[in-house]
Amino acid sequence: MTLWFVNARLIDPEAGEERTGVLRVENGAIAEVLADGTPPAGAQVIDCAGKCLAPGIVDMGVQVGEPGARHVESFRSAGRAAAAGGVTTIVARPDTDPAVDTPEVLEFVTRRAASQTPVRIRHMAALTRGRAGREMAEIGFLRDAGAVAFTDGARVVEDTRILSRCLTYARGLGALVVGHPQDPGLSRGTCATNGKFAALKGLPGVSPLAERMGFDRDMGLVEMTGVAYHADQITCARTLPALERAKANGLDVTAGVSIHHLTLNEFDLADYRTFFKLTPPLRSEDDRLAVVAAVGAGLVDVICSMHTPADEESKRLPFEAAAAGAVGLETLLPAAMRLYHAGALNLPQLWRALSLNPARRLGLEGGRLAVGAPADLVLFDPDAPFVLDRFSLQSKAKNTPFDGARMEGRVLGTWVRGARIFPHEED
Repeated sequence: MTLWFVNARLIDPEAGEERTGVLRVENGAIAEVLADGTPPAGAQVIDCAGKCLAPGIVDMGVQVGEPGARHVESFRSAGRAAAAGGVTTIVARPDTDPAVDTPEVLEFVTRRAASQTPVRIRHMAALTRGRAGREMAEIGFLRDAGAVAFTDGARVVEDTRILSRCLTYARGLGALVVGHPQDPGLSRGTCATNGKFAALKGLPGVSPLAERMGFDRDMGLVEMTGVAYHADQITCARTLPALERAKANGLDVTAGVSIHHLTLNEFDLADYRTFFKLTPPLRSEDDRLAVVAAVGAGLVDVICSMHTPADEESKRLPFEAAAAGAVGLETLLPAAMRLYHAGALNLPQLWRALSLNPARRLGLEGGRLAVGAPADLVLFDPDAPFVLDRFSLQSKAKNTPFDGARMEGRVLGTWVRGARIFPHEED
């Protein structure tokens, strides 16, 4: 089938520009990018009516509840939420029960995902057995089975000897390791960022330097082993100079940040709403602005949802006792539009971090509007206003901090391999 996307506002993160044009798709791939053109007879024409057409989002670091917590989020519900949010590739984290730490579990989730959702789903595997930090997982076999990266998620491997062995082995295989920069001793038992506000609210806080200390330790091990390393979340201004030095010194290092840390700050904890309890905790406004600027400069490479579903029972608890995390697959794009409308980042900059950079870092197709690239696309209106109702989300879990918020940016259509997957046929 031949598709023609006409009257489109093309967002090209690779070229760093947006322009009006026409996109021709054949056999699931982009066949031509034109300034103008007339579709031939028999072609399926999608009139974009001047709205934005961009590469589908590659969301690096999504938690899905299978296996172990299918009642919280299944591959089917996560796939529907992704399609509704313009996410065409989910990169699933291994923090499941059991953890994705053997080829057998990886094979199960791979087959399960392929049968349940039309979006692309790739999997990260655990760095250590059971994500316990005591014994290296079967990294070689897991890589052969299709793992795109290795991580223990928010569980920091405290034993540097074990971690150095894992990194050395990953380096020999050319595997990417995703770390969570945090000093576990300082951050254990905390739920806010140290400061006057946390003290006023009576919440146990952690210094932003705990992130910097964890990052410095990891950079020492990266320098020692030469491994490819990605920091899952850099949220503090004080970590940015260390990240800049690491890159300047030639280390194979990239960094990401969640959309929540780019659009919310510590004052959002004022009413003790547990939907705002995240890992790491929300930071000061100065930290938020510094990281936004770092994304614009290309120092922080990736924006992700850090989608972490939780059921109502685990969130309806006192703030300190409640589960941390928020869903974000469906709200990633409209939340990112806050940065666009504030003038902090333009659309090519956003899509460089949302799509191009994560695809490149993981060696995946996508993230480009170029001939031969897969036709994984999202059509959206960046200016469409709405009030978010969490119960309208496609995710099984509804723990979003944006509930009741006024937002802008609606997904009008999502395509994977040239096939339209949103709106859903039954919608």
